[in-house]
This record gives sequence, C-alpha cells and structure tokens, in this order.
Amino acid sequence: MATDPQPASQTLSRGIRILEVLSDARGPLTIDEVATRLGVHRSVAYRLVRTLEDHGLVTRDPNGHLALGARMAALAAGVAHDLQAEALPELTDVANELGMTCFLSVLDHDECVTLASVEPRHAVASVAQRPGTRHPVTRGAPGKAILSLMPEASWPADVGTALRAEVTDAASRGFFESHDEVIPSLRAVAVPLVLRGRGPAAIAVVYLASTWEPAEVAARLKRSAAVIRGALGG
Repeated sequence: MATDPQPASQTLSRGIRILEVLSDARGPLTIDEVATRLGVHRSVAYRLVRTLEDHGLVTRDPNGHLALGARMAALAAGVAHDLQAEALPELTDVANELGMTCFLSVLDHDECVTLASVEPRHAVASVAQRPGTRHPVTRGAPGKAILSLMPEASWPADVGTALRAEVTDAASRGFFESHDEVIPSLRAVAVPLVLRGRGPAAIAVVYLASTWEPAEVAARLKRSAAVIRGALGG
C-alpha cells in the first residue's frame, strides 16, 4: 500500500498547528503572524481561528491578538490526570524549598513536553515554564534525562557521538544539567522519572542563578521522584 504523506484531515492538522504555534509563542499573535507561521493565506487562518474560538480553545483580545483559551487548560488537566495529581504537591514543595520553577516533563514522539509546572511562591524572580511547552528531546536537562530512559535504537537520528557520551556520563551520576540550551541564560537540573506502565518522564527545575549546587538540587528532585513513583505503584 502506498504511503500518503498528507494528513488524513488537512483542516484538522492546521487547526492543531495553530494551537501549537500559540503555545510556543512568547506572547499573543496576530492573524497575519499565525498565517505566516502556518504558511497559509490570511483568510484560511482566520476561518480556522474562528472555529477554535467557538470551542474556547483560542481567545482574542480587543486589539485582535490571539492566545490560547481557558478551555485548553481544562483539556490539559485531563492528560495523565493521576500523574499530575500525585506530582503537583511534590513540584510545589520543591519549587518553594529551592526557589526555582519545578516541572514534570514527558516524552511526545521526539520532543520533551512540560506536563505540569509550579513556580515558587516567594521568589524575587522566577522563570515561567508553561504546561505544553515543548522542545527536542535532545536538548535541555529534562530532555536528556528522558533520553537516558529510552533504548538507543529509539533515539532520534540526529543524536551524535558527543551527545551519547554526555547522556551516558550524566546517567552514571543520576542527574542532568543544561545551560543556555533551550532558552538563553537559563539553567536546568533534571532527574529521570521511571513510572510503571508509562513512557519516559523527568522531574526538573529551571532557574537563572542559585546558591544551590546542582548535585544538591538533584538530590532533592530524586526524593520527590521516589514519592511520585511510590504513589503510582512504581
């Protein structure tokens, strides 16, 4: 049977791409910006956005700028609900103890996706890490932590010798670090999270600067990872 490179529904595919574009954007976008990023005519983007608005997935401010709607949060809350429910108290404890944004990441194809995130309550400045944020699994501490749980035969084709050595070395220490890999000036520390019957995951923190040593941060993350595993029967 010949392989059809086209999506089963181009309209649905484009609608999903709009949600991804708005999720990845640093701020609200105009219709023209959305159309440009999708590579479609403005009228096509407009029709798609109107449908997404009708379902509460996209919202438009008085100036016509677009952002994800509140309905997206409700849908996201239903993804791995039990995992999120068990992880959130631990993410909150870590965030407030270390003064860093703590988050849970999972694997989605060849990408690392933030499933849940908590910012510290009393930090002078914290880093936002929105649920749904994604980047290649080959970049950043949580991505590499997830990579370490995958058989090498399943790794993306662009994993080179240097990255393989980095992942192997970090896995032997039990934690992963990154700096300037996903967002300039930001640091991250992550530990792998092995959950029975689920795909690879990681618990991580992201921050600008800290008096905590990475090994100390990793030790705290490992304690929370153990609690989450135990709660889910892992």
